Amino acid sequence: MAATGALLFSACNTPGGGQAEPTETSGSGTVEPTDGCKADLGDVETAEGEIKYSIGEDEWHAYNNDTGATNSTYNTVVNTQLFSGFYYFGSDGTICHDENFGSYEAVSEDPLVVEYTINEDAVWSDGEPIAYEDYLLDWATQYFQADGKPTVDGTEEPLFDFAGGMTLGTYVTTFPEGEVGGKTVTYNYDRVYADWEAAVSDTMPAHIVAEKAGTDVAGLVDAIKTGNVDILTKAAEFWNTGWAYEPGDMPPAEDVPSSGPYILDPEGWTAGQAISVIPNEAYWGPAPATSKLTFRFAAPETHVQALSNGDLNAIEPQATVDTVTQLEALGDSVTVSTGQEFTWEHVDFNFASGRPFAEDQGGLALREAFALCFPRQKIVDDLIKPINPDAVVMNAREVFPFQDAYADVIEASYGGEYDEVDIEASKAKIAESGLTTPIDVEISYNAPNERRSQEVALIKSSCDEAGFNIVDGGSEAFFDSELSAGDWDIALFAWAGSGLVASGQSIYSNGGGQNYGKYESDAVTEAWTALADSADPEVHLEQQKILETELWKDLHGMPIFAHPGVAAYSSELQNVRQTVAQNGLPWNAEQWSMAS
Repeated sequence: MAATGALLFSACNTPGGGQAEPTETSGSGTVEPTDGCKADLGDVETAEGEIKYSIGEDEWHAYNNDTGATNSTYNTVVNTQLFSGFYYFGSDGTICHDENFGSYEAVSEDPLVVEYTINEDAVWSDGEPIAYEDYLLDWATQYFQADGKPTVDGTEEPLFDFAGGMTLGTYVTTFPEGEVGGKTVTYNYDRVYADWEAAVSDTMPAHIVAEKAGTDVAGLVDAIKTGNVDILTKAAEFWNTGWAYEPGDMPPAEDVPSSGPYILDPEGWTAGQAISVIPNEAYWGPAPATSKLTFRFAAPETHVQALSNGDLNAIEPQATVDTVTQLEALGDSVTVSTGQEFTWEHVDFNFASGRPFAEDQGGLALREAFALCFPRQKIVDDLIKPINPDAVVMNAREVFPFQDAYADVIEASYGGEYDEVDIEASKAKIAESGLTTPIDVEISYNAPNERRSQEVALIKSSCDEAGFNIVDGGSEAFFDSELSAGDWDIALFAWAGSGLVASGQSIYSNGGGQNYGKYESDAVTEAWTALADSADPEVHLEQQKILETELWKDLHGMPIFAHPGVAAYSSELQNVRQTVAQNGLPWNAEQWSMAS
């Protein structure tokens, strides 16, 4: 899952950690990147051919991956090629400006005013200009989640199902300034936002939403500015669900215009197999290097063989001991790249009434009981250290072990209470909870997933001794519906982050758009607000210590480890660069080419 709350502070800022930058090659020779951003490959001519990549067997199913049901890396790896915007995350977490798309600057710091200028040549693939109305709609999807704004049929449910909550709408509470069809958008912030530079990037096409709502662009803009509930409800209904599809059900090209280097191949989606993208002839930036990219839905256990026989050219499988060993056995025909990622494994407890760990059931005592039998060190030792010998149990959520602030945050927030398994202490906490053993607890995750099934097996082996009955709840529907619906006792998954300071706010704050476990803490919410409302790194560190202390005290959930990244690709494939950020290996796939 991608943490999609608004995301960063200064241009070309590297949050810390990361990996050594590999060398790029291009048709004209070797290119040595000077930073984490995309290399300038000069004039690129699109070469005929097909490059096939897989991150796993989960299908692409949504053009709009900003909703609670579609916010996943499986959609993002494809959509990265369908959308462009003012910035992108570089290979080391750097914020890189996409000057082909446009430019932006803070024209005032107090109060914060940010002006964005869209390239005059920037158009959607259907020829409609990318303009002010697209960004007004982006702002509205967040702003209309605020209290007192129109809701679904008068209920408390926000009109727009924006996965990141209302970050931009919280800080910019007046309409962005601009004109319909205009190329300039100005945001007047009520107060500073720590990650303002990543608060605005790409957007969905307003002209499509307007059409589906039964109006035109001017009508949609007027509806946003006047709060026209009828039009806004129709617009939100389409924005929420109209861009999500059943496997193989390719949408009409007119419904899914692209602002990026590729468009969806109208004949390129086969359910259970793959989806392809082809060049966007209306794209004004550098031409893509290869005429067809295919994203295959391949089970991780098939990746190595598929790479070996040419059915795949690049893979990003879940890192397991067997996978790395198999890749190394392929020799020089394959390039293997490893490194750290801003992605971290964790379990979350469900606080919803009636669930085992809720306050009206076992409560904090039962959460502590689970924490005391949870074999985090064994999971790291058995499953992660053979891949990354430097791997450690992760004891924070918003700071990574390879970042400079990690030691300070841990020293202030966590006392090591759950470093070692203590079955007798776990049994005592179960008794304190008042529940009768064995206590059925289902651990839900997106299946099939070899490593997570192994994690659940290790947890069951330990925690069943204490009085739990751990049930493997792996399901293909976990990301599609179960997680956002709260249909789980414990959720086991990873947040794919960015290394930014405020991007996790919607995960832990009261009522946050990604707070799927219904956790509530005024202290945590206040700490997040103080952090997000400041551009001062010292304030960020102070508030990180507070929120991590509170999250451990309440046992919101438990971090396990930072993901070891493994990527492999044909040695004939050029310009591939592994990344720590959440877009995965295809973050620069438009630059990939096969050696001639």
